[in-house]
Amino acid sequence: QAQLVESGGGLVQAGGSLRLSCAASGRTFSNLSMGWFRQAPGKEREFVAAIGRSAGTTLYADSVKGRFTISRDNAKNTLYLQMNALKPEDTAVYYCASPAITGVYVSPNMYKYWGQGTQVTVSS
Repeated sequence: QAQLVESGGGLVQAGGSLRLSCAASGRTFSNLSMGWFRQAPGKEREFVAAIGRSAGTTLYADSVKGRFTISRDNAKNTLYLQMNALKPEDTAVYYCASPAITGVYVSPNMYKYWGQGTQVTVSS
């Protein structure tokens, strides 16, 4: 079992920045590939970014490419999402997740372990 706990959400004005963190425990973090997803009210959960075990592979949704950066610190068992140039449409609950089978995936169905989420609200 992997336990994932997100933090760093909050209220920010459009154009601002936030950095989300996801603390992992219960499994060897360096063996886990990881992803970030988000879910806005009334919408399905959508892929944001994913990263391989060694950070050599990253993948981004087109909507965040060039603005968000996913990274990891295996020594600290922590995943990050640096979000810059935030837009009101980025408002959502953000979740970190880890798949059951190592890999970089877009579909949330491939992910087995999920955090509880952290709210990000971007005001216009």
